[in-house]
Amino acid sequence: MSSPRVKVLVPHLIERKNSSEVLTMVTAYDSTFASIVDEAGVDLILVGDSVATVMQGQKTTLCVSMEHMEYHVQMVASVKPKALIVGDMPFGSYQASVKDAVRNAIRLVKAGAEIVKLEGGVHVQEAIEAIVRADIPVMGHIGLTPQSVHALGGFKVQGRGDDAARVIEDAKALAAAGVFAIILEAVPASLAAQITAQLSIPTIGIGAGPDCDGQVLVLHDILGLTQNTLKFTRKYADIRSTSVDACKQFVAEVRNGSWPDDDHSFH
Repeated sequence: MSSPRVKVLVPHLIERKNSSEVLTMVTAYDSTFASIVDEAGVDLILVGDSVATVMQGQKTTLCVSMEHMEYHVQMVASVKPKALIVGDMPFGSYQASVKDAVRNAIRLVKAGAEIVKLEGGVHVQEAIEAIVRADIPVMGHIGLTPQSVHALGGFKVQGRGDDAARVIEDAKALAAAGVFAIILEAVPASLAAQITAQLSIPTIGIGAGPDCDGQVLVLHDILGLTQNTLKFTRKYADIRSTSVDACKQFVAEVRNGSWPDDDHSFH
């Protein structure tokens, strides 16, 4: 029999840097899906601001509020997962001032986050240092940073050619600021491998090749619930088609009078 699964803690991230076991992280936004991914054995559950594009029907993540993120973190935390809960700090929650950054990080921790994530490199180093001084663990996020979509000119691969030096500088700045891990999004695989080799903290890739210390995907992409097709996502199931077929069957049975039947009615 396998031994009971233990709770993943922040220090375990550093331990896994030098381990042969790659970290796994899945983005989920509610208690039902959080319980599914936790039962599957993931190491981290990211409560991402991608809730805007995945569940709210928005084109970008910029509209997400702190209240939204607190609500979704609370739902994920309610299942008391063994996985580490990562709460995303939304656009506007840390850009205006260091004081705002610390205050809003505290709000996410009070909602149930065990580590907070924020986007950016050198320019958010001061905010990260302040959050870390408040004894709140931080995960960084560089490369393609969706909150910077307008400044980047769209959702584009980052770190190609001469731009690689900027991404490397960002990675080193975050490590110096005290983050426990860094997400590398949409950067060339060779650059991600170089950064991973240079840092003493784990990297978690999405669209960053196979050489990172971990990998992350959004659950809705894994399950085939979204209709978007991205180069760096993979559909492991087609739950959308199954769900549509089930609802079609319900509609048909209601209309032909076979539902509800006698066995599913009270007498």
